[in-house]
Amino acid sequence: MSRRLLQLVLPVTPDRRMFRIHDPAVDPDAPGGPLPPVGALISTSREQLWIGSLQEDIDVRLVLEEWDAAPPPCGDAWDEEAKGSVYLRGQLTIDMGLAGVAVRGLRLSGGVGDYAARVYAGNRDEVTRRYAELFDRHRNPLSDEFQQEKRALEGLERYLVQLWRESLGPGDPAARRWSGATAPDQRS
Repeated sequence: MSRRLLQLVLPVTPDRRMFRIHDPAVDPDAPGGPLPPVGALISTSREQLWIGSLQEDIDVRLVLEEWDAAPPPCGDAWDEEAKGSVYLRGQLTIDMGLAGVAVRGLRLSGGVGDYAARVYAGNRDEVTRRYAELFDRHRNPLSDEFQQEKRALEGLERYLVQLWRESLGPGDPAARRWSGATAPDQRS
């Protein structure tokens, strides 16, 4: 049975309708990155996971989880699901592009290696529809009424990103850390 090792819940401001998860040493704008996830939930390269959002003016809610093994599927609680993998050097950064960095250098228990990623999304279409309706009801997007209703949409579009190391075997130091075992050379 798998165990959740880390859960981080935070608001994220998508830039150009996406946010990015990558190793802190990686420049997400350097050549070799994935294509923007236009029409898709995710786009990946070896060291980057880009998550597509339908928003660029409204914050979304991100739940990031690290697991010691593949977590159970979430079922019908989410509207969309995508799977991928990303290589991380024991840390990750959540990059919001021009909006800044939400998290820099979050240490992962799994250490260095390939991580499987499962990404779920919910309420993407609903928030887009409700945001468009705001412009029908309020002619001035700077009005107090418009801004109050816009704030009510913040965090309604939500994402769950689950990461885990698939290659952890009995000889991997991270596997020993998780199981509570000590390395053979540390036994007395």
